[in-house]
Amino acid sequence: MSRHVHPGRVALAWQHTHHTHDRRAAAAVIAGAATAAPPPAIELRGEGVQIYVCATTQNKIAWKLKAPEATLRDASGHVAGRHFAGPIWRAADGSQVVGTLLVASAAPDQAAIPWLVLKAATHAGAGRFADVTYVTRTHMRAGTAPTAGCDAAHPGAETRVPYSATYSFFTQAGP
Repeated sequence: MSRHVHPGRVALAWQHTHHTHDRRAAAAVIAGAATAAPPPAIELRGEGVQIYVCATTQNKIAWKLKAPEATLRDASGHVAGRHFAGPIWRAADGSQVVGTLLVASAAPDQAAIPWLVLKAATHAGAGRFADVTYVTRTHMRAGTAPTAGCDAAHPGAETRVPYSATYSFFTQAGP
């Protein structure tokens, strides 16, 4: 019997962690959320870049995320799809899922972009991603915005920062 943690309950735990900063309490919620169920429908490794643009927001100039661009690979290393702005994940068979952010949580590695829980908002095509209900982004490596190079002399400048992550695609809301 496999055990997995339902992404919706993880989202609630992460929200609790974010608001109370009590990681032990969140860990207890996650531990209590474990259920006897199959593993994620699809688990893929994403490797690519986070694209940032130098922009002014509320009279402050800073790097702002424009979009991700990543190739999704299965455990054997075969290309299984792409990830890009939306956020959208498109499988090699043409099916796709667009996600809506539920929770972002700081990655254990401070040099990495946040871990995410997203709920499927829309789908297109029949195939691997047609029935996805949740997507998680975990095990991040790198991808954070640069700390320099964005100033009044460089508005509109773009930079591409390498990153990698594990994307898990769940096909049911759970028990």
